[in-house]
Amino acid sequence: MIKRKQKPCKGINHAKGFDSCGETKWIERYGLCEGCLSKFYLNTDKGKELLNKAVSEAQKPRKEMEEAFENKKLEHKLENAKANTKVVVHAYVRERDKGKPCISCGTIWKPDHQAGHFKKAETYETLRYNTDNIHGQCRRCNMHLDGNVQKYADNLPNRIGKERFEKIMYLASIDKQFTKVWNIENLKEKRKEVKQLKLELNGESDNADGKHET
Repeated sequence: MIKRKQKPCKGINHAKGFDSCGETKWIERYGLCEGCLSKFYLNTDKGKELLNKAVSEAQKPRKEMEEAFENKKLEHKLENAKANTKVVVHAYVRERDKGKPCISCGTIWKPDHQAGHFKKAETYETLRYNTDNIHGQCRRCNMHLDGNVQKYADNLPNRIGKERFEKIMYLASIDKQFTKVWNIENLKEKRKEVKQLKLELNGESDNADGKHET
């Protein structure tokens, strides 16, 4: 254990030249006693600079933890928004394609038909919620034949038209140019857009009832 000794209070290093008391006391830092060190921190430009730096360093771990926590919350919120958007989009696709045969194999419509992607959502993030890229598909093609993609490609132009099919192919070709695609706001806009499509599908219009999605 290091034994402390009382010394004359006289500024050294950063506090050199500071008008200290000169009395023999317990020295805290920079050769100054507790009282003079406080005055040095509060009344000199150099002391204020050192004090601010010390406070900043002391708070740094806490700030990093707070930032990490906020990032985690935002990430969780974004994942929830993606999941909600998927529900809205897939529900619209199933209703839109009700009564239509499987886009891939042509099996007649059944209530358990799913919303299957042409360009996979996991690979083509920009097309994840594109309704021209998602169509009613039987469970066998979607789940057991990995989308039955070749048959999907053969039949899709007849379903949406050559021009829209070529647009999907073009969007797929440039997908990797976009590293960040979805955020809270554009997911909200996508849900709003698809809900409007669903209203139009049912022959309804978006009434101005003052309600807004949050």
